[in-house]
Amino acid sequence: MTGPARKAVERLSPVFGPLGRLVTDQFGAFKSRLLEQCRRSAFGLLLLPRAGLRLPSVYVKRREIMQQLYNCGVKSFAVTMVVIFFTGFILSLQTGVVLKDFGAQDQVGQLVVVAMFREMGPFITGLILAATVGSAMAAELGTMTISQEIDALELMSIDPIKFLVLPRILAMAIIGPVMTIFANYVAIIGGAIIAANEFGVPFDKFFQLGRDALAQQERYFFMPKDMFVGYFKAFIFALIISSVGCAQGLLTSGGALGVGRATRAAVVYSFVLIIIVGYYITWFFYT
Repeated sequence: MTGPARKAVERLSPVFGPLGRLVTDQFGAFKSRLLEQCRRSAFGLLLLPRAGLRLPSVYVKRREIMQQLYNCGVKSFAVTMVVIFFTGFILSLQTGVVLKDFGAQDQVGQLVVVAMFREMGPFITGLILAATVGSAMAAELGTMTISQEIDALELMSIDPIKFLVLPRILAMAIIGPVMTIFANYVAIIGGAIIAANEFGVPFDKFFQLGRDALAQQERYFFMPKDMFVGYFKAFIFALIISSVGCAQGLLTSGGALGVGRATRAAVVYSFVLIIIVGYYITWFFYT
């Protein structure tokens, strides 16, 4: 470097030196966060197949599975049904208002039934289960990780995935579709109430048009296509919620604050994945 150039660098170093260090520090922090996120994503993606390899031990874990069925299903049933009931209210009211402008308010039953079975039933149920059950899984396993209970299980040669993760994933895989079945019919009943009170659509006509809309569809495993796609979505969403919740719990670090971060991450990631995967399932079956 020539003399003038060296002097110019020396004059500018007090200004750009701190800026350069700041950029370097921020880049290093970003790289660390990116690597950590990749590690967590890989762990979450592999957790589900790792749990699937432990399926032969299902009978041994039947008590834990029954307990998780109670935690996932019974404890979240009331709030799910209340939310989905008013979802039926809203869906029927909004579609009925639009159809009334065209004199076709009698068709509200067809739209509500198809929308609930195809999309809204599994979607709303999945979001509620992610917020209630998924967050609870992350918090419970995260607390166990922070208090070194997971390390104690491994020290006693007890597989944490078989002991803790497998019962939760299996319970959610059962509860997701079952809860969606109840949610669909509760929402349709709510929609029928609004259709009758606000638009004068008789109950029998509401349900008949809904049945006709489903009966005209092609069959998948002895079910109308919309019904099958909805229950398939519910099953996939349940796997997503349980695997994400368990993965975030097992990866918890940083004490009580880390448990809060893991719980929040479990809900956020589950919401995002439910929306994205739901779109691609719909695209696969309907395009």
